[in-house]
Amino acid sequence: MKKNLLMWDETLFRDPEVFEIDYIPEQFNFRDTQMQSLVFQVRPGIRGGRPLNTICRGLPGTGKTTTIRKLFSEIENTTKKLVPVYINCQMDNTKFAIFSQIYRKLSGHLPPASGTSFKQILDSVARMVLDEDIVLLVCLDDANYLLYDKEINNVLYTLLRSHESYPGTRISVIAIVSDMQVDLSREVDARVYSVFRPTDIYFSPYTEDEVRNILHERILQGLYSGVVTEKMLDIVVEQTMKSGDLRVGIDLLKRAALNAENDARKCLNRDDICRAYEISKYLHLTFTVRTLKDEEKVLLKHLAEVALEEQEMTTGSVFKSAKKSMKIGYTRYYWMINKFDEMRLINLFYREGRGRSRLISLRYEPERVIELIE
Repeated sequence: MKKNLLMWDETLFRDPEVFEIDYIPEQFNFRDTQMQSLVFQVRPGIRGGRPLNTICRGLPGTGKTTTIRKLFSEIENTTKKLVPVYINCQMDNTKFAIFSQIYRKLSGHLPPASGTSFKQILDSVARMVLDEDIVLLVCLDDANYLLYDKEINNVLYTLLRSHESYPGTRISVIAIVSDMQVDLSREVDARVYSVFRPTDIYFSPYTEDEVRNILHERILQGLYSGVVTEKMLDIVVEQTMKSGDLRVGIDLLKRAALNAENDARKCLNRDDICRAYEISKYLHLTFTVRTLKDEEKVLLKHLAEVALEEQEMTTGSVFKSAKKSMKIGYTRYYWMINKFDEMRLINLFYREGRGRSRLISLRYEPERVIELIE
């Protein structure tokens, strides 16, 4: 039995980085069509022109962000003429924050934390673009988050019409959208769409065979031989398909291997995977809660507390109870409730009858929501 146990200084991980969310694999399968389409869209920028604007659309965990990061890495290794800038709109979802990140990409540091106006940042960005004679390609990842605070038109207008205020600037946009109910082309107003006119590139969900192949490649790169048997891989694939998000499967492998390593075993068993899944399945919830403002976290926690009491929740009844513990107006409250629905934190549905009341149900266990917020 001892020969199957790890020594105190041994590990199951050949390369732990392989299981990180932002890892870009050298061998990136099943997205060749999308990559070729993106290369076509950005090719004018490599020649000094303006790339074509693009929307990458698909459910979470379908390879959109990894594809863009892979493309941006290749661009940076090929040319200095086209400068790609990646923006995570979950974290930076205001015009000021987005242009601050562009400024950092071009200058190597963020603008001063205080006393700097947006106009000063925009002037500096335009001056660097013109002085260095470069083309900017800005990726707005999770661009649907800009809709919640009604920033999408301001951001796109400033980016895409910059040449009107600063002749000679060339900026194009790749928008990544993970909410399939959002049609970004229809959400922007006419003055923006007249210059946006994006090409849609769709990222379909991975099939079960594709998920197996991707996870198998990660196992070969990141873990030592024999750590994950075919039978255990079957369970990981099953749980990944249940969640509908490849990131859950990658995180699941990492946590399950850590469980086995902690028990000084050289291979995973079913219990390692089941224990890991209880955490990995909340990946979306964890990332989304981090992006909420303090007021939104208070309201979400209140929803979870009401759900914990097994009370039926209508939008009207929750508003009445929420007002007792927080200063919130009718308009702001309904805006936040709709935002939670769009972020897949809650479900909203109508109950037929007098007044057609809207019912609220949490997508996650209320205990877990409260735990993450606290």
